[in-house]
Amino acid sequence: MLRLGLRQIDGFREAWAEALVAARGSGFTHVEQLAQRAGLPPRALRLLADADACRSIGLDRRDALWEARRTPQGVLPLFEAADAAELADEPDARLPAMPHSEQVVTDYQTVRLSLKGHPMQFLRSSFEREGVLSCAGAASAPNGKIVRAAGVVLIRQRPGKGNALFITLEDETGITNVLLWARDFERYRREVMAARLMEVEGEVQRSKEGVMHLMARRVFDRSAMLASLTEGTLSPRVLACADEAARPPDPRHGHPRNVRILPKSRDFH
Repeated sequence: MLRLGLRQIDGFREAWAEALVAARGSGFTHVEQLAQRAGLPPRALRLLADADACRSIGLDRRDALWEARRTPQGVLPLFEAADAAELADEPDARLPAMPHSEQVVTDYQTVRLSLKGHPMQFLRSSFEREGVLSCAGAASAPNGKIVRAAGVVLIRQRPGKGNALFITLEDETGITNVLLWARDFERYRREVMAARLMEVEGEVQRSKEGVMHLMARRVFDRSAMLASLTEGTLSPRVLACADEAARPPDPRHGHPRNVRILPKSRDFH
């Protein structure tokens, strides 16, 4: 089992993490108990729930967020038992299950990675219909063959004043190392610098040591496909009461959950 630390949660303060660890003891059984013992504010509870950190107490991300929003704050000890009894009598909210693709995307939005899957696996069938290979497929293609491959951009680098730009793409099967000559960079500057999901057409070349590079001829920005992971294009999305909006937010308003679908790549010059 691989466990992620609280430091991975965007916006979660160190003081909150220290308070949670100090109050943990033998563990928590429900969100309200966690809030009272650790003295966490509503924002901390929502961040924990949104990051899917409550599975150890039997709550999925959506159920945990519901519990975080209904947990009373600043209640005097005299009224804790009465409030707990009142909450216990509430009917089950029967929240719809969050689609797997949305779970993975939300992981990336909150902790910058996911242990549940890779965004590309949900787009694989669309790329296959276009004849675009996975990273593993490109790696096994014959030397000299012209192929198309796509993946999330991990790294862009152009050492010094070198004549080549190196790009690393990743999908659910592995990585592809792309080499784009500097003479072609200006032609595809926007695609190269802006794409979070990139498609590259090029020639497979292997060195004597067996290292494979895809020598780019054309570059395409396919980042728009990432939006389908959360907008219900892959499967109808059922909204629950805990969801913040009944329709996708206007990108002009800068909704925090629209800041990114994937974290930024690491770029070096």
